[in-house]
Amino acid sequence: MSNQAHVIKTRLPDPPPSVDKLLDVVRSAIEELKGKDAVEIDVRGKSSVTDYMVVVSGTSTRHVKSIADEVVKFAKGLGVMPLGVEGEREAEWVLVDLADVIVHVMLPRVREFYALERLWTVGDQPPGDDEAEEAEQAQ
Repeated sequence: MSNQAHVIKTRLPDPPPSVDKLLDVVRSAIEELKGKDAVEIDVRGKSSVTDYMVVVSGTSTRHVKSIADEVVKFAKGLGVMPLGVEGEREAEWVLVDLADVIVHVMLPRVREFYALERLWTVGDQPPGDDEAEEAEQAQ
């Protein structure tokens, strides 16, 4: 008993679109299907895999899958084939890999549990006034 392997053709247009143009297309796709609480995280210098991560919530598994499908559709319109799409079956967390931009579409409870925004932005924010005062007093 053998299963046929799915062949995914990946390609980037020559020349590939700029990261800004790709982000614009992702934003448009998310807005089109009313994704919730979209956050763009610049991970240049933190990750060698991608430049930006976009995290967005859907209201149901169907909504999550639809947003991911729309991102793929809009990217293809730009001439970009995704390098991979993971999690479509369960559709609680669908990842769309567009090379320079990775899109995470998640149910709110899954997003809260994994806290990707917090994970990738640790150390980015300057200390608050309270922390700055404590640091001065310690000296």
